[in-house]
Amino acid sequence: NVNLGGLGPDYEAIKQKKKKLKKQKEYAKQIKEHNMKSMTSVQWLPTKPQVISSVTRQKALEYAKKIPRPKTFTARQSDEEVKEERVLPQTLNGDSLPQITSLEALQNRHEKEKQLVAALRALHIL
Repeated sequence: NVNLGGLGPDYEAIKQKKKKLKKQKEYAKQIKEHNMKSMTSVQWLPTKPQVISSVTRQKALEYAKKIPRPKTFTARQSDEEVKEERVLPQTLNGDSLPQITSLEALQNRHEKEKQLVAALRALHIL
């Protein structure tokens, strides 16, 4: 007497699984209620505040004293020496270009270059 599966759903197996899940949920609910009741009745002892001992601070300070400090460069060059060391930009021919120092000249150059870029964009080159 072997009962093989049929073509339709097995209602008996579905009912058994449903009952099993229902029992599990009820049991979980009972345990949860029991735990909530027992937790409220338990008096929690206040935890002791952790006291940071001065010994650890002393150790940290001693360690900090032993760490070597990075070297600082105190000998700075004067502005005149720095200007002398600067290399002027050179053209393809090897001629050096004059240095642009005024802000107005830089702004004018910037405006001209912006116009050139706008013209190239209008031609769809960029």
